[in-house]
Amino acid sequence: MDEQPVLAALSKSERGQALKRFRLLQPFLEGQATLSAVARDRKIPLRTAQRWVTQYRQYGLVGLARRRRRDRGQRRMPPLLQQLIEGLALQKTRPTAAAIHRQVTEIASQQGWKVPGYGSVYAIVRSLDPGLVKLAHHGTKAYQNCYDLLYRREASHPNEIWQADHSPLDVWLLNDESQPARPWLTVVEDDYSRAIAGYYLTFEHPSTLNTSLTLRQAIWRKADPRWPICGIPQIFYTDHGRDFTSLHMEQVAADLKMLLVLSTVGKPRGRGRVERFFRTVNQLFLHKQPGYAPDGGKPATRPQLSLSALQERFHRFLLNEYLQRRQQELQATPKERWEAEGFLPQMPESLEQLDLLLLTSAKTRRVRRDGIHFHNMRYMDVTLAAYVGEDVIIRYDPRDMAEIRVYHNGTFLCRAICQELADQTISLREIIRARNRRRRELRGTIKERSALIQIYLDVHEDPPPGAKPENDQEPPEPTTKRLKRYYNE
Repeated sequence: MDEQPVLAALSKSERGQALKRFRLLQPFLEGQATLSAVARDRKIPLRTAQRWVTQYRQYGLVGLARRRRRDRGQRRMPPLLQQLIEGLALQKTRPTAAAIHRQVTEIASQQGWKVPGYGSVYAIVRSLDPGLVKLAHHGTKAYQNCYDLLYRREASHPNEIWQADHSPLDVWLLNDESQPARPWLTVVEDDYSRAIAGYYLTFEHPSTLNTSLTLRQAIWRKADPRWPICGIPQIFYTDHGRDFTSLHMEQVAADLKMLLVLSTVGKPRGRGRVERFFRTVNQLFLHKQPGYAPDGGKPATRPQLSLSALQERFHRFLLNEYLQRRQQELQATPKERWEAEGFLPQMPESLEQLDLLLLTSAKTRRVRRDGIHFHNMRYMDVTLAAYVGEDVIIRYDPRDMAEIRVYHNGTFLCRAICQELADQTISLREIIRARNRRRRELRGTIKERSALIQIYLDVHEDPPPGAKPENDQEPPEPTTKRLKRYYNE
């Protein structure tokens, strides 16, 4: 009867063999695949897989070790020779079993070993771990795609997981200089419903600002009732791009109590749904647009659209087609799937709370007498009259430079307006009133401080000896006539 040793008594190779078998069975043991599928994919007999499962459940990992024979210790083939056969089989040149047998026969003859038969060599080659063969012949990436276990996050309700990503679109547009340029699309997708919660089109490469603007649109309520997706997600799932791993995004996630989760480096399969959306955009939308360029190559037709024109068309496609299109996997449209739960999304207290998402990183500016100067433009608000000479923090929306938001010591002060860009203007009378009001406040403060000094300062001290009374002072000596000077001088 074969003995069943404990795991600690096994050799390194035996423990390795047991671990290899466990890894083969792992998808079935973790409930990710049926045993038949595992056996078929790993190319092992189903009865063998069933026997391994039984042994594992009865004895643990040691049950998957190769059963020890009674004649164990009697060398049937030198271990070095077997390793040599395996090493030859794992070469990148991928020699056939016949070629390996010829090489081994020559080596065994030189070493004085018993020459193995072709069947033994073939059996050793066939028994190699398929994962080991894939790794040796095709490299790490191919091995990961075939044999690494894939952990795919599954959302159980809307707004549990949002995915975000960027992609250049396969279309050429005309930029502001009427030159051909490819736009970038940033999207935020709800994992549960596949609905797009927010998007941003730009000619610029991905940045923290673009991500923030997209997420801000995704979270806040939309004016169009056809686009109900909104709220703060529980998990924001992204890749390791700089815009997603920035300190700004980390602070935003912490402020909104949103868990920021990054996918494994170099393994985008966990974010397959948002990448699938980009393919949908190519297949259902971009191929109809002038300037469409399959795979980013030369456009099939001459570019004609501007960025704003494409955005209008994309917005209509998103609301009228994509959100209303029934998906086979969901058995519903993304909009129906998102609304079916009938839940109330968690919302920020106000739109102002989303400023950290909408606006750029803080910039310091000094308030001048004529306002705040920024990007060769001047911004003014009557509130700034009380902060002339003070350093303030400004934030702005790059899509609308007509106004900036001004903060002082962490407190929001006002929205300062650029008169050249905005319809709203600030009259000179309002500025004068604000200046006069500020002067009156300062004069009142000075008067109060002076009165306080007069109360506590003793101004009735006795005059020093020899001092003449105030009413008995000698008249001033006559002075020579001086040149008359004007006040402004």
